[in-house]
Amino acid sequence: MIKRLVSIFIQGLIAVLPLAVTLFILIWLGTTAERFFSIAVKSVLPEASYITGMGVACGILLVFLIGVLINLWGVPRLIRLAENLIDRIPLVKTIYGAVRDLLGYFSKSDERGARKVVMVCIGDTGIRTLGLLTRDHFDDLPPGLGGEGIVAVYIPFSYQIGGITVFVPRDRVTALDMSLEEAMRFIVTAGAKR
Repeated sequence: MIKRLVSIFIQGLIAVLPLAVTLFILIWLGTTAERFFSIAVKSVLPEASYITGMGVACGILLVFLIGVLINLWGVPRLIRLAENLIDRIPLVKTIYGAVRDLLGYFSKSDERGARKVVMVCIGDTGIRTLGLLTRDHFDDLPPGLGGEGIVAVYIPFSYQIGGITVFVPRDRVTALDMSLEEAMRFIVTAGAKR
């Protein structure tokens, strides 16, 4: 009887926890944006006309305007100049570069990455692993890093703990008809059945 009650409780927890975590993150982002941007809105508008939520709306509008600005003539050059400055600051360049590259990899507008979900065969063991093809040419990198017939594949670890990049012969890689989102969901959950 106790086993059955524990099982029912765990099933309920599994059903509620993903929603609770998602809501927590969204509420945290919303309240942080509201707190931060409400100061700017209140400095422009009288306090009495301020409505809760204007800070979040301002944050969304600001992100949209930045997206518009990035597509204007000359702005990408300014962004490159700013990134060159960031690249001179030791710790900041590592964090900024990693976040930029990761988001760029998943951005459909970024044409740099190959962005294919692949299966990698490991030797003659019969072991295969799911990965993301990150590079299929190495012309712009130092000699010896890649090579003819070699591809780079990022193999994420389950539960987003990290991952490794492996360089493997192209014939050891098989492209899969799977979206990045599906692959990441599969990897993050360690392939657990839904």
